[in-house]
Amino acid sequence: MAYKDLRDFINTLEKKGLIKRIKVEVDPILEITEITDRMCKRLNGGMALFFEKVKGSQYPVVTNLFGSFERMSLALEVDKADDVAKRIEELLNQAPPKTLMEKLAMLPKLLELSRCIPKRVKHAPCHEVIEKDNPDLSKFPIIKCWPGDGKQGIGDAEKRRNGDWTSEDGRFITLPMVFTKDPETGRQNCGMYRIHIYDKKTTGMHWHIHKGGARHYDKYKAMNKRMPAAIAVGSDPAVIYSASAPLPESIDEMLFAGFLRKEPVDMVKCITSDIEVPANSELVIEGYLEPGEMRIEGPFGDHTGFYSAADYYPVFHVDCITHRKDMIYPATIVGKPPMEDCYMGKATERIFLPLLRLDFPEIKDINLPMEGVFHNAALISIKKSYPGHAKKIIHGIWGKGQMMFSKLLIIVDDDVDVQNISYTAWRVLNNVDWKRDVVIAEGPLDDLDHAANWPRYGSKMGIDATRKTREEGMMREWPPELFMSEEIKRLVDEKWKEYGF
Repeated sequence: MAYKDLRDFINTLEKKGLIKRIKVEVDPILEITEITDRMCKRLNGGMALFFEKVKGSQYPVVTNLFGSFERMSLALEVDKADDVAKRIEELLNQAPPKTLMEKLAMLPKLLELSRCIPKRVKHAPCHEVIEKDNPDLSKFPIIKCWPGDGKQGIGDAEKRRNGDWTSEDGRFITLPMVFTKDPETGRQNCGMYRIHIYDKKTTGMHWHIHKGGARHYDKYKAMNKRMPAAIAVGSDPAVIYSASAPLPESIDEMLFAGFLRKEPVDMVKCITSDIEVPANSELVIEGYLEPGEMRIEGPFGDHTGFYSAADYYPVFHVDCITHRKDMIYPATIVGKPPMEDCYMGKATERIFLPLLRLDFPEIKDINLPMEGVFHNAALISIKKSYPGHAKKIIHGIWGKGQMMFSKLLIIVDDDVDVQNISYTAWRVLNNVDWKRDVVIAEGPLDDLDHAANWPRYGSKMGIDATRKTREEGMMREWPPELFMSEEIKRLVDEKWKEYGF
């Protein structure tokens, strides 16, 4: 049974003792971040946090909802994220039915898919309160994460007390679901782009040039037309996660959310536009972007553990705000790993492995280490079949969706468990001849990569750490790895207690 909404998920976490309620008043300016960061650095991600009293707002804040493997699995309603990958693999491996019995056998799968399609509803919890005449973002407990966020660090405390927000306050909506619509096809996109609060009715829209929302904006700009958009905050966990998922452009995020939750996502039309948003959202901010209107956004303490630089991004104007009467405001804190987004990223690693195998069936497994913040390093094991196979994978991966941002690709043989980083490092450091096995290339990089000479463009490295053949220039025999004989291992197992252990 899918979660009804965000609070349904929170109730589940409370029943399992996985969320901590903070009853004393906390400041959304930096204090919530420091508390959450300390919790994230605890063993296995600590607990989710529910801040009941937030200074300057009547609404509570919840953080670190997805910040452990256990909570991430609960969010997706599986034992582990690999279970979702298995469902995707089963769908992808369906052969066209040839007989009546095969057609009948497919009916359950077709029924499951039909339940994924989003459903439009007329009435929604997110419309309990509608503020169209004088929408005001300052009433909500939008957080400031790090001291350098916004132009002038911690901002002006006196202005904050008076409710006079400026961009220097450095408040950001950090867990938004941004809905836009392609003006040519009418197809919606949902992405998770941070929202810099400039004042009560204006924000920045931080979407990178490679993202769906940015492509929609470029189309509206070419048409010289105002672009409608909506920012939803808070929904059931599958919907929130889907906004962050690196889906192929042809797959609707809400369709994918329906697949994850095994029930359709109820969508409701916005008050001021034809954009549709999840009906169970806690908060919806409706508005528009003028073609070509840009403003400095940032800096922002990002998931790389460094500040992303301030730059020009489109401006979002608020037309209408709707929300639940007893709204709960969810936020995520990003920073030096491990943080909450690391566990969301590890779920993505497992869930999207089957899609990667569509183009590269020789891939056995992949590991995107948390320390690499998911675009700096990827460890990949393959079933090597021919000379140069690993380098084919390196170049192929760099041409595959958001994997193009990977600064370091390490390819190993399929007998290497890439989830065991220590063993993988040992194999790599022993198997590599740096002149023969390293590929250096140039191409697109993530917008947040501060080490490159140019924004969004720079060099990347691939390492072929597989066993080498003579065709690959290996002029001598590759040595066998050390393994104890099975007979001796069994003997020692049987006598283990006799040894005094």
